[in-house]
Amino acid sequence: METVTTDDGVRLWASRSGRGEPLVLCHGGPGLWDMFEDVAALLADTATVVRWDQRGCGRSERCAGPWTTERFVADLDAVRRHYGLDRMALLGHSWGAQLALSYALERPERVDALIYVSGTGIVPESDWHGPYKENFLARLGEDPERLSRWQDLPKDDRERAVLQWSVEFEDRGRALEHAGRMADPWFGVNTECETALNAESRRTWGAPQLYDDCRALDLPVLIVDGAQDIRPRSAVDSLERALTDVRRVTLPEAGHLPWVEDPKGFREAVVPALR
Repeated sequence: METVTTDDGVRLWASRSGRGEPLVLCHGGPGLWDMFEDVAALLADTATVVRWDQRGCGRSERCAGPWTTERFVADLDAVRRHYGLDRMALLGHSWGAQLALSYALERPERVDALIYVSGTGIVPESDWHGPYKENFLARLGEDPERLSRWQDLPKDDRERAVLQWSVEFEDRGRALEHAGRMADPWFGVNTECETALNAESRRTWGAPQLYDDCRALDLPVLIVDGAQDIRPRSAVDSLERALTDVRRVTLPEAGHLPWVEDPKGFREAVVPALR
């Protein structure tokens, strides 16, 4: 484990493992922490994998922000510089997919390939959030007691997070087990970070300039979806159409964390992108 210091003096937790070409991971959230230990192990024979906790989250130093995509892109660049990487492949999941895409658009000369996992495309949030909310409530409502418990708990409570994350898995029999692993160890959700970055996305995502920037992006992109993700996968069509060098793999039996429910399919999709 290592400490990366950003240009404004914030200390970030980071870790490097495996062997091969560099691959930097961007975890989901916002407001969460790196949960990519399984991904790092899955790709350890193929890539030198760098994991890190975003500012103010997880094992990184608690700080007062700022909570902006621009700041997080700069933090990711600090991670790159710390490990002496001239170029790197980037893999981002969910909100982290949005962050990785933002970095690639801002600093394409530093990126060999982008692996975009379980994102929501470049459309406005209003295009997909309604169906997502309906799917979320329907899936959690399969057990009315769980839904009621989730509604009663405070937003940063571990049990509430486990209940909420359990909807992300197609295998309903193991959903709570998988979600419990995500919350172990528990570092607490940075709700201030989450609120600010989600608000920024609602203001800026879907702008015409974003489409133009994606059309001009000249690097290979792999999009990986779980077909059973409760966020409409059609939202990602916007990104796929805008890109000039793109491959898309949909894993039919997986939800929002496809490496958990289909590790073999996930590895088979990702490894060629790293070569």
